[in-house]
Amino acid sequence: MLIAITRAVSPTLAECQLTHLPREPIDVAKAMADHASYEAALRAAGASVVHAPPEPALPDAVFVEDTTLVLDEVAVMTRPGAETRRAEVTSMADVVAAYRPLRWIEAPGTLDGGDVMVVDRTIYVGSSARSNRDAIGQLEQIVDPYDYRVTPVPLNGCLHLKSAVTQIGPQLLLINDRWVRSGCFAPLETLTVAPEEPGAANALWISGSVIYPAHYPQTAARLERAGVRVMPVPAAEVAKAEGGVTCCSVVFEAR
Repeated sequence: MLIAITRAVSPTLAECQLTHLPREPIDVAKAMADHASYEAALRAAGASVVHAPPEPALPDAVFVEDTTLVLDEVAVMTRPGAETRRAEVTSMADVVAAYRPLRWIEAPGTLDGGDVMVVDRTIYVGSSARSNRDAIGQLEQIVDPYDYRVTPVPLNGCLHLKSAVTQIGPQLLLINDRWVRSGCFAPLETLTVAPEEPGAANALWISGSVIYPAHYPQTAARLERAGVRVMPVPAAEVAKAEGGVTCCSVVFEAR
């Protein structure tokens, strides 16, 4: 069974953490409606949606991806780089523990799940302002018994690794190569976002389709020309909070 853990949009979303974007007004009611459409797309892709407890006082709590990395063998509970986000992890751990044994990133390590991209047995981790070398070392020790290889990746100009690159097929990545070098992922193939849409590299590959923000039509057209099945969803409000479609769920096979 394919599981997708999500969490409701907080009414305080407009107070979210921001690093690379200027603060804009966020229509929280629209964000909530968009999130319902996103969950419908997850279900249409075959996932069973599991709701983590709401966290109305935590503005970024909808971005559940940052709290955990769920592998086939174990789940790693993170320690987010923004101190105000660390309170999100405990309630997520209660949900994830029903599916996997838990391990934890400890201080002084900091790791956001948005910096982590798993392709087969390689775990790429963005060396960002939110994820540090200490946490990458801890992650290496946690996953070593399961035969994963952890590969740090340098970034510039964006919040997370998955702001710059995501997987959209078995051997295909969607990438903004101005924020991360495509050579870091060789021999995987890459498809570059439309130059006019620098934020368009975040896509959620699920069940052979890609859940994708509707506000990036030029890159969506590139995906379709490449034979990728696109499931568009409204996501412009969470984008103002430096969020994307991978950020709002944690997707894995139940074991």
